[in-house]
Amino acid sequence: MRLPLGFRAAVFCFQVLFIISIANGSRSDTRILLTSNATLGQSHTEEYCAMYDICGARSDGKVLNCPFGSPSVKPDDLLSSKIQSLCPTITGNVCCTEAQFDTLRAQVQQAIPFLVGCPACLRNFLNLFCELTCSPNQSLFINVTAVSQVKNNSTVDGIDFYIADTFGEGLYDSCKDVKFGTMNTRAIEFIGAGAKNFREWYAFIGRQAGPYVPGSPYAINFRSSLDGSSGMKPMNDTTYSCGDTSLGCSCGDCPLSPVCTNSAPPSPHERGSCSVRIGSLKARCIEFAVAILYIILVSVFLGWGLFQRKREKSPASRTKPLLNVTDGGVVHHVNRQKDENVPMQMLEDGPQITNGVQLSIVQGYMSKFYRRYGTWVARNPVLVLCSSLAVVLLLCLGLIRFKVETRPEKLWVGSGSKAAEEKQFFDSHLAPFYRIEQLILATLPNTVHEKSPSIVTEDNIKLLFEIQKKVDGIRANYSGSLISLTDICMKPLGQDCATQSVLQYFKMNPENYDGYGGVEHVDYCFQHYTSAETCTSAFKAPLDPSTALGGFSGSNYSEASAFIVTYPVNNVIDKEGNETKKAVAWEKAFIQLVKDELLPLVKSKNLTLSFSSESSIEEELKRESTADAITILISYLVMFAYISLTLGDTPRFTSFYISSKVLLGLSGVILVMLSVLGSVGFFSAIGVKSTLIIMEVIPFLVLAVGVDNMCILVNAVKRQPLELPLEGRISNALVEVGPSMTLASLSEVLAFAVGSFIPMPACRVFSMFAALAVLLDFLLQITAFVALIVFDFLRAEDNRVDCFPCIKTSGSDSEKGSDPKPGLVARYMKEIHAPILGLWGVKLVVVSVFAAFALASIALCTRIEPGLEQQIVLPRDSYLQGYFNNVSEYLRIGPPLYFVVKDYNYSSESRKTNQLCSISQCDSDSLLNEIARASLAPESSYIAKPAASWLDDFLVWISPEAFGCCRKFTNGSYCPPDDQPPCCPSNGGTCSLGGVCKDCTTCFRHSDLQSDRPSTAQFREKLPWFLSALPSADCAKGGHGAYTSSVELKGYEDGVIQASAFRTYHTPLNKQVDYVNSMRAAREFSSRVSDSLEMEIFPYSVFYMFFEQYLHIWRTALVNLAIAIGAVFIVCLVITCSLWSSAIILLVLAMIVVDLLGVMAILNIQLNAVSVVNLVMSVGIAVEFCVHITHAFLVSSGDRDQRTKAALGTMGASVFSGITLTKLVGVIVLCFSRTEVFVVYYFQMYLALVLLGFLHGLVFLPVLLSMFGPPSRCVLIEKQENRPSVSS
Repeated sequence: MRLPLGFRAAVFCFQVLFIISIANGSRSDTRILLTSNATLGQSHTEEYCAMYDICGARSDGKVLNCPFGSPSVKPDDLLSSKIQSLCPTITGNVCCTEAQFDTLRAQVQQAIPFLVGCPACLRNFLNLFCELTCSPNQSLFINVTAVSQVKNNSTVDGIDFYIADTFGEGLYDSCKDVKFGTMNTRAIEFIGAGAKNFREWYAFIGRQAGPYVPGSPYAINFRSSLDGSSGMKPMNDTTYSCGDTSLGCSCGDCPLSPVCTNSAPPSPHERGSCSVRIGSLKARCIEFAVAILYIILVSVFLGWGLFQRKREKSPASRTKPLLNVTDGGVVHHVNRQKDENVPMQMLEDGPQITNGVQLSIVQGYMSKFYRRYGTWVARNPVLVLCSSLAVVLLLCLGLIRFKVETRPEKLWVGSGSKAAEEKQFFDSHLAPFYRIEQLILATLPNTVHEKSPSIVTEDNIKLLFEIQKKVDGIRANYSGSLISLTDICMKPLGQDCATQSVLQYFKMNPENYDGYGGVEHVDYCFQHYTSAETCTSAFKAPLDPSTALGGFSGSNYSEASAFIVTYPVNNVIDKEGNETKKAVAWEKAFIQLVKDELLPLVKSKNLTLSFSSESSIEEELKRESTADAITILISYLVMFAYISLTLGDTPRFTSFYISSKVLLGLSGVILVMLSVLGSVGFFSAIGVKSTLIIMEVIPFLVLAVGVDNMCILVNAVKRQPLELPLEGRISNALVEVGPSMTLASLSEVLAFAVGSFIPMPACRVFSMFAALAVLLDFLLQITAFVALIVFDFLRAEDNRVDCFPCIKTSGSDSEKGSDPKPGLVARYMKEIHAPILGLWGVKLVVVSVFAAFALASIALCTRIEPGLEQQIVLPRDSYLQGYFNNVSEYLRIGPPLYFVVKDYNYSSESRKTNQLCSISQCDSDSLLNEIARASLAPESSYIAKPAASWLDDFLVWISPEAFGCCRKFTNGSYCPPDDQPPCCPSNGGTCSLGGVCKDCTTCFRHSDLQSDRPSTAQFREKLPWFLSALPSADCAKGGHGAYTSSVELKGYEDGVIQASAFRTYHTPLNKQVDYVNSMRAAREFSSRVSDSLEMEIFPYSVFYMFFEQYLHIWRTALVNLAIAIGAVFIVCLVITCSLWSSAIILLVLAMIVVDLLGVMAILNIQLNAVSVVNLVMSVGIAVEFCVHITHAFLVSSGDRDQRTKAALGTMGASVFSGITLTKLVGVIVLCFSRTEVFVVYYFQMYLALVLLGFLHGLVFLPVLLSMFGPPSRCVLIEKQENRPSVSS
């Protein structure tokens, strides 16, 4: 999350000086206090003045009125017309001289730009000071209460201003919601110090200011009640409501206007808030519905189970043994042979009537292929090994073009991304968002539960100066030149960097610290940053404390527990250009400085320091690539050791060096590595860049998948009768397990390939690489590895030592002729596991428990939140871990949000201007009014403030009322405000109303405009003036700096502005779900407004590009899972031609995936592209737990219980030892990873997958098959003497 730029106004804001007159002079300290009834020639009657003319001025130039009353004076016609133009309510005689009026006009012009967008507020505001200065009945409500002597002249030093509360309330109500768009805040913050009511506003206006401090030169005591005997009465002019039809304000400035009440902000809506309460228990609707569904299903199932059990116990309904009758009429029971070999095997010298398997067409062809292929490989192992390795090594040549992609925008953003296209439009038409370098300096609480003390102390501010000095001293080397911060920083209004720091209240100069007043000055600026000149930053803009402080509540800035220092750095579109490289070089030096010098310095002061640069994430991700190399290597070694033990026979001391298969296991691991390298080489050759996750995860993934086939193949060969020749054993083993291996591998490849439909590049590329790697691994398993099995068995039969096959020993041949004994796992599966699962009560419990977890997971998965926490992706020891935690803890303002308008037609014939703006006469449902309205419901809109509007400020800037803004010389060229050069000397001299600008006039009179809107030609001519106008005290609406990059002037001469942006801010976003919801809310808002206004409007924020994927992540996940499971189902159906068995596999796979989602919810694992890829891969990996058992059950003979027992006896051991344990030992090592993403998304998810696959494959699936399994493919066939046997 990025901190918004504090210069976002880029505007001078001085407090309006409400007292009249300017003159030079000095004042004595003599002060005379008068009572309310005291008189200095005053008479409280109509047509009488309380203070007329100017009698002196303070040392700082602020003028002081004469305290003597006099009758009101009739002005000349010129002065009368002047007064009428500003104060239309004052007619006839007046109580002000021309000098007093000119000063009034000069001073209120500072406030007019803030209020001119709301005519009612401006009129009320001007009436207040017009009555105070020029009213002919001034003495009726003004009473001089204190007099001072200035150069022997008496001057006013204090007054009572009697004013009715109704006027104060009307004034405040009309102005309280008026926006000042440049600063994304209310105008009352500037001209009323954020007053909450009219009394606070009066107190701000009437406060007597010290020398050279903005404010009133004498005290004004606003009072509402008085003694009736005095003859005075409160001023009570009519006030105009902001909803007045003649002086009406926009809905953004007057939300309570009757025109706006019909379009109130949308009420926040809760997503998925449906709940059911049962007593004190509150449950969500989906949880309640799932519970009811489970009760119904279990009740039906248990009833059916009891009914079936009762039927089986009935003598009349007991099933007879399965009988098959041959053509000769001989009846044989179909029983398993003692050796428990797979029944598809047919020996040439078998009996006349024997077992056979009725295979599908595809399986028949596959069995014939594997029988012939196995024989051929066993006879030509050298040819097979060399040719298969040659093909893979050829693919590996592509590694010459190997490249790794580390840029985040290339890894996590799809090419067709809407957010990416919007970012490209924003960057190319307006300006790229600035780079962010940031420091967060925070205090530590004294105890665990104690609140952190304030950071705003003298020692901490001086420490911040010391830190700033070191940062300013950074000199980064780039191509022989030294780069400093001033070379790359953003400078909106001159030569000073727009650094966001509380040091800006001292103009970034430590020498100003004591002179300005130290900590007290900082506290003062927290409340007056918009109005006090001494609080203006070095880059000539107000600094909002919320951008430089953290850890405070509300506006209690003095309680802040953190300084937040932000260095905005210029950004460019070309990420490979010199400007970017210069910035990156400085950022690296900045990070190194913080680590080497600033961290020890801050820790010595018992403070904390977190830090980040724009390039930090990319650099830390690069470092992550080596962080877990040892962990992954250990994982491979553990799996290799396990493979070597698993592939060998039961170790015996006398022959372990012969029966072990370490060399075979090592060869298998090498083949897995070659398959990965071949996949990477192929894609590198065609120009696809690799990613760090590919290099770290795919070898482990392929090894975990490949080991299964190794174990299954070797165990299948070892199960064959030893009396068969080796080629017969190889052939029979391939016929036995080849079809299921092919089925599982094709399913895995398809499941992984489905991931290539995911739009995120990193995950799409990962899926492509993994699919090809698994395919190559399978091809190497049935070619090179089978050849290696042949070599290894020949070695063992020749009594040659494992790992050293050249060494031959004299071994005993006593065991060669005996069949191998089943292993411990195989005996457990056959003698313990299968009988227990065969119990009827166990079956009912198993189905009920697994159904319960599946339904519970459906309810739980709705709790999974989209997103990917940045802390998880980074190494645990990364300095960014602390930074992201502090950002969430301390930041009180969200990322900037821009509403970008395409093709704005500003011509006078178009209504688009009023459909966008939010000042007077704008449409109530205009874009900016809608944004302001949405900001009133930040909990649902995630919009914190009304938008800064260049259009509003431009329309105000050219308004005749803002007479200090848009001005022109007599030759028609631009004339700046009076306090800017050339009107005011740039050397700091005194500004006067004379000089070169004395003849400047406003750009337009009211008669020149059409309903206060410029014509097409006027708009075209004056817009560049506005965007180049510097803001200052006399005109705070200048657009330079604040809006320089908000409007694209290219091609605007045609009456259409191709791109313009209106800036606001999101609310603070602390969680990933906040980012996702804020983006969704902004897009929904833009879509609604675009449709309403028939304009193309889109929201843009810097994080949208990376979070867009989460808007539709659930749809992406479900679609990809459906395709993956559907692909597996089709493969199973095509190969087995059994809809029944394919449906069972589909059901079990779906349950495994659903249960995995439930585990994700329990472990708080978020849904993102990484977890989606894992879910899709889980389909492919889970296939192995199902396919082999189902295939063995399908080709076994007997009733369902017997076939289940047989399937578990033959394939259960392979699934447990070759699939479950292999993956388990490799996964467990990943828990020691230094990167959280490995622990969460690979250790936790893979461990859950392995355990769920094991439980479903070896517990639930056998029970399901024993109750609802498909019929057997095993049949009795008769072998004729004059024709070959029918075999599989």
